[in-house]
Amino acid sequence: MAVVMSMHWPEITPELYDETLRRIRWEQEPPDGAQLHTAWFGADGFHVVDVWESQAKCEEFIGTRIGPVVKGELGVAGDPVVEFSPLHRRFVAPGVTGSGSG
Repeated sequence: MAVVMSMHWPEITPELYDETLRRIRWEQEPPDGAQLHTAWFGADGFHVVDVWESQAKCEEFIGTRIGPVVKGELGVAGDPVVEFSPLHRRFVAPGVTGSGSG
């Protein structure tokens, strides 16, 4: 069952996110089961909303690719708050593709 994963990680800065993206290469080597990734920074830190094929696929990606880089190589001490919810509906506007990086 597809799931929505929401994450809040106050310790992640734009620089840490960009460095993680560079090292993990998830846009060049997409993780199995990933369907959509959105990320932004608010006054309270880093936020993500993803859509995944399953919670297990997301947890595998976090454990095998994100964790070793963010917690290991980059030394981030804090942990994210992560929540999963079943996906009820997904709509992708016609013509929307690729990265929306700013």
